[in-house]
Amino acid sequence: MTATKGLEGVVATQSSISSIIDDQLTYVGYRIDDLAENASFEEVVFLLWNLRLPTQVELDQFKQELANEMALPQAVIDHLKSYDLKTVHPMAALRTAVSLLGLYDEESDVMEEEANRRKAVRLQAKISTIVAAFARIRQGLEPVQPKQGVGYAYNFLYMLNGKEPEDIEIEAINKALVLHADHELNASTFTSRVCVATLSDMYSGVTAAIGALKGPLHGGANEQVMKMLSEIGEEENAIPYIEQKLANKEKVMGMGHRVYRTGDPRAKHLKKMSEELTKLTGQEKWYNMSVKIEDYIKREKGLPANVDFYSASVYHSLGIDHDLFTPIFAMSRFSGWIAHILEQYSNNRLIRPRADYVGPNTQEYVTVENR
Repeated sequence: MTATKGLEGVVATQSSISSIIDDQLTYVGYRIDDLAENASFEEVVFLLWNLRLPTQVELDQFKQELANEMALPQAVIDHLKSYDLKTVHPMAALRTAVSLLGLYDEESDVMEEEANRRKAVRLQAKISTIVAAFARIRQGLEPVQPKQGVGYAYNFLYMLNGKEPEDIEIEAINKALVLHADHELNASTFTSRVCVATLSDMYSGVTAAIGALKGPLHGGANEQVMKMLSEIGEEENAIPYIEQKLANKEKVMGMGHRVYRTGDPRAKHLKKMSEELTKLTGQEKWYNMSVKIEDYIKREKGLPANVDFYSASVYHSLGIDHDLFTPIFAMSRFSGWIAHILEQYSNNRLIRPRADYVGPNTQEYVTVENR
């Protein structure tokens, strides 16, 4: 056996959900560029779960199913209110609330295919409500009930802000959700598959995935990007700040990606959205600063921006708290996690790799009084 650090280059399973080939990301064979420009998030979720795009009738029905399941049990809302809202990170709150949801689902441990499909809808619907409810509760506001007859992105913004969202805001959130929906066998997706490969329930699988996404080397990167931009403050400080970071051999978050050689194909869509939104809100400095940093890192290190880099300024321009960036990522990636969980269930084998042991050999036990 030969160990591969970080499992880099190791093919762990076969999947029909998404692919990254020659730096091109596809969902079930559809190019991410095509989907980002044309598809609603609900269409993408249906695609990932069913491996085909829906008809209009199917799409309308699916949207209604999601809308019908968005309301949270009162016990979950009360639990969110019990947190120490000054110190708890939204990803920790989300991880706990999603796990708690499983206690209020009578089908939580029912493993039949149709029951898992129903749980998939409940989870995808309710995560948006959890994120919005937590954001409001910590501001001293009551959660807003979801609205009927509107789309997923609209409903999230409505529940988050308590008012009708603008068209460009809906477009921005929908595009971000589409772009983050799945990304082959990333760390959190792999975590979800490892978990449910034991035949654990779907709630356990997505809770485990949230824990993996929480880390700054995965979903937490966009929050760290905005922290960096805030520390820089003004455009003229951007390059000196980055030069100092590189001199200190510190990582510049949002730059480069392990599986892409020429660049993350998702980044350009959020870069364009960042330019539009920052101009609209009079905050062009965040976009200009980001472009300067990207150009400098690309020139000096050969690393282009990844999807996290421009999502930071997009969410900031929408007035979203920085520590909510990763929970919004989770809202989207739930669709991919669930798709992979369903695929794992359909052709399951326990995931149990081996380790290359490098510790001492042939040691003999010595009694405690002789050590």
